[in-house]
Amino acid sequence: MRCPFCLAADTKVVDSRLVAEGDQVRRRRECLSCSERFTTYEGAELQLPRLVKSDGSREPFDEDKLRRGVQKALEKRPVGVEQIESSLNRIKHGLQASGEREVPSRVVGEAVMNELRLLDHVAFVRFASVYRDFQDLEEFRAEIDRLAESDPVVPAPTDTAS
Repeated sequence: MRCPFCLAADTKVVDSRLVAEGDQVRRRRECLSCSERFTTYEGAELQLPRLVKSDGSREPFDEDKLRRGVQKALEKRPVGVEQIESSLNRIKHGLQASGEREVPSRVVGEAVMNELRLLDHVAFVRFASVYRDFQDLEEFRAEIDRLAESDPVVPAPTDTAS
């Protein structure tokens, strides 16, 4: 690893620790030439599959595009950053675990909808309305009815201690 201070090629590892749920290694390094210390992060570079769009065109997986879509659906909703990142990681892990070089883009869209269904119902309906290209109120109503059937609302406990 090249020293970022003096650009010397020889450095030694002083300390290593697992970070990011064990997906990365944090290493403290010391330059053998100038004695400066710096930190590096190492992680496995796994290839995400290319996406096959509905028109047959192919494009590389774009994590930023995925993040923007999920964040847009969750705009002004009470969902934490950690929950969003966990969902994005589950989507990416599912794509990597498939072992496929190419997947239909609808697979990613369905994975996003599954994650949003678990995170926030309003965000799910927002995303589904764009993803499935709802044309009228009936399509919204049908999706909300399906959501209500699959995840019935649990009544709040009543205070019986009087």
